Amino acid sequence: MIKIDMPKPDVVIRQREQVIKPGDVEIPPYYGFIDFHKITREKGGLFFLYNAANELLFVGKARKVRQRIKKYFDGNVAPLNNHKHEVHKIEVYEIEDPMEREIYETYAINKFRAKYNTEKVFFEAE
Repeated sequence: MIKIDMPKPDVVIRQREQVIKPGDVEIPPYYGFIDFHKITREKGGLFFLYNAANELLFVGKARKVRQRIKKYFDGNVAPLNNHKHEVHKIEVYEIEDPMEREIYETYAINKFRAKYNTEKVFFEAE
């Protein structure tokens, strides 16, 4: 049996409102996320998208994580096209090695039963 230990997320952001104090600059929200800038622009990794009830909606991987997540929100990417409004939390795992990303992604989709992943699924949906 193979044992896979998921790393801890490097960044976790949640939808939230900015509380502006004197001297603060307003941060324009990106689909309700004001901490989107904390997600790496240059590194590869995995991202987990959760709803308000902390249910895992989708697991994805990318060579450049922030750009890929933006594509899911801005474009018409099939798995999340009609579910963007459900995303309330994003976890990012910085994983540079493409093979490791592939292994972790497949493992996470199946171990945590990501709701909207349709590829790499080895469990039967309930």
